[in-house]
Amino acid sequence: MTTDRRQFLATLGAAATAVAVGGPSARALTAFPARGRTAVPPDWQALRARLGSRLVLPDDTGYGTARLGYNTLNDGQSPAAVARCVSADDVRACLDAARGHGIPIAVRSGGHGYLGYSIPDRGLVIDLRGMADVRVHPDGTAEVGAGARLIEVYAGLAGAGRLLPGGSCPTVGVGGLTLGGGLGVLTRKYGLTCDRLAAAEVVTADSSLLTASPVAEPDLYWALRGGGGGNFGVVTRFGFATAPATALTVFVLAFPAGSVTEVLGAWQHWVARAPFELWASCQISGGAPPRCRVVGCWVGTPDGANPLLDRLVTAAGTTPTSRTVVPEDYLDAMKFMAGCSNDTLAQCHPTWEGGVLPRAGFVAVSRMLGPAPLDPAGVAGLMAGRTGVDLLLDSLGGAVGELAPDATAFPHRESLASAQVYASATPATADRARCTVEAVRDGLAALGAHGAYVNYIDDTLPDWGRSYYGDNLLRLKGVAHRYDPDGVFAFPRSVTAA
Repeated sequence: MTTDRRQFLATLGAAATAVAVGGPSARALTAFPARGRTAVPPDWQALRARLGSRLVLPDDTGYGTARLGYNTLNDGQSPAAVARCVSADDVRACLDAARGHGIPIAVRSGGHGYLGYSIPDRGLVIDLRGMADVRVHPDGTAEVGAGARLIEVYAGLAGAGRLLPGGSCPTVGVGGLTLGGGLGVLTRKYGLTCDRLAAAEVVTADSSLLTASPVAEPDLYWALRGGGGGNFGVVTRFGFATAPATALTVFVLAFPAGSVTEVLGAWQHWVARAPFELWASCQISGGAPPRCRVVGCWVGTPDGANPLLDRLVTAAGTTPTSRTVVPEDYLDAMKFMAGCSNDTLAQCHPTWEGGVLPRAGFVAVSRMLGPAPLDPAGVAGLMAGRTGVDLLLDSLGGAVGELAPDATAFPHRESLASAQVYASATPATADRARCTVEAVRDGLAALGAHGAYVNYIDDTLPDWGRSYYGDNLLRLKGVAHRYDPDGVFAFPRSVTAA
């Protein structure tokens, strides 16, 4: 065990206790502009001497795969180098080699970023996929490498009888998920993923190795909980305060075409009043007419879930065309929510050596609902005739709303739900799909959904800085300047660019 890891573990235990009781508040900071850069090519061969074959350059075998992210629409981006890091020291070596040379430097965990900012054209990709270990300690804290994908995190925790709230896509990286907030299946009961963050090991722009927690670097710790990936440094290790795994129930209610107004109207009031143990997503598919279903998870057995589902059906006044209610353990519930069964999990959980990941071409944007419900007929009208577009409304409230909007960098504590607008696309159809999802996004804003979720990052979102961060933006700018005064990690939608 290295000295650095001893320090991280010593901090983790104390930090997990502080997370449980709320932790200290940090003062606001002043924002400053980032400084310029000098365009000088890095010495890639010097970095290769440090990393060996783990530094992949355009002429190397394997570069064509190493450069790829999840979204196939970003395949035209060609980084100057991909550094497959396996330690914080590797990350420091990358920064020492590339810092100040006028090229973008970006961090990649799962590679699911919508706009491909983690694979910058002619830049350096610091790929953390080789840092994917998951260790659960006797006190229930979990130490997770920043390159771990969610299915690896869930499997590691489940094996130790623990759980962590997180997203449903199994190949999303834990790093990006956590740093943007971490919406997911168990958030109403256990909070956002970032709410469970007890400590983070961070390599800052000057190659310093820090531990951020409620008791160490508290301003940085605050910013890492919802301030977005790639803004403040390279997180190489996370420490989470996990919860004991318990019985879960997953469910799907499919409703008849043409019933969106009734179901959505009932769903918004139902989920706002539901026990914290219930999480539910109202998923609307565009068409003539639109269709919808309610997918969710209950912390408990079907005996507790079914009466709640009956209330929704009664309030909607519409009988589902199908109803599935299944008891599951934690890991199987996460697989169910991902659409993965045991026999297809290998496709969702590829190994590092296993070749190209399952990938998709898509465009997507977001909004955050306010505390009040949206007009359900207005939402149904937005989706009418828009075949191939899905609107996913994922419930918040519960434990998420118990923290103040400035308790962490994630500001949407009073939101009823997040809204993701998604459409599959190819290069030939991307422009048309983008226009369609943006029209739905702007229509949601007209109905009262004004915020947006930074993990569903969007390059045409109006007033994007305040949409993502609200009143936390100024403080985030100050933290970014303190830890990255020269803008080493700057990118088009970084905090400093807002």
